[in-house]
Amino acid sequence: MRLNCPLCGPRDRREFYCKGAALPRPAPDGDAAEWDAYVFLRENPAGETRELWYHSGGCGSWLVVTRNTVSHDVIDVAFADAEPGGGAGT
Repeated sequence: MRLNCPLCGPRDRREFYCKGAALPRPAPDGDAAEWDAYVFLRENPAGETRELWYHSGGCGSWLVVTRNTVSHDVIDVAFADAEPGGGAGT
């Protein structure tokens, strides 16, 4: 699988580290139930998913990769900080 880094161009997926599903993070003052769901409750759907990836072997960017888990087709790659609700650093 190849990912098209917005800064570095197409790269082999071995340059990247997948951190899991790209989920909206609760507010810092969110209640315990919101944080519990964010940290511990995950689905494992077949089909299109959004995942947070780190370009460890390249530019060091945090990316949101939209891909199909069945076909492994990469649909979109975008900087995580460009995502609504913040990205990896929020």
